[in-house]
Amino acid sequence: MKTLLYVLLILPVTLIAQEQTNSEHFWEQLEAHCGNAYEGEIIEGGKEGDGFVGEKLVMHVRSCETNTLRIPFFVGENKSRTWVLKMNDDKIISLKHDHRHEDGSEEDLTQYGGISSNHGLANLQMFPADEHTSEILPPASTNIWWFTIDETSLTYNLRRLGTDRLFTVRFDLTKPIETPSAPWGTED
Repeated sequence: MKTLLYVLLILPVTLIAQEQTNSEHFWEQLEAHCGNAYEGEIIEGGKEGDGFVGEKLVMHVRSCETNTLRIPFFVGENKSRTWVLKMNDDKIISLKHDHRHEDGSEEDLTQYGGISSNHGLANLQMFPADEHTSEILPPASTNIWWFTIDETSLTYNLRRLGTDRLFTVRFDLTKPIETPSAPWGTED
């Protein structure tokens, strides 16, 4: 009887501890694409001369370490951008934009991004600009970046509040492409 009572008392705690947060579910969906690359298209924003329009857009879920995902985002031949997602102990995800010169050194404007204010949704994570972003790039203080993911696509989005700036790239997750070479600052 004591054993049964003990099991009944700890069972709810065990079940609660095993439930995933929305951020963990989102993370697993993205992590399932580790090693794969996908081509994207601008579906919102973008204008001639912005460096994106007319270029081949590729994301590569290149590195999936414990609590860190590194996803290079190539724009044509430019391999300077990598999205770095990190999950902290509270299961909150942060996003940083790691920008590198061709020689691998950091660009002046790098490591900007944001931290999710909560666990988000299983298919949507939002990252309002953090303090570092506000310090190095004051106009980006009102930036919000977000990713959406489902069975067929991943979107990367940027909105600058108080302006009409909106940028969205959609990647087709149903059609993996050839894995690209390493981003600038990283070796194969």
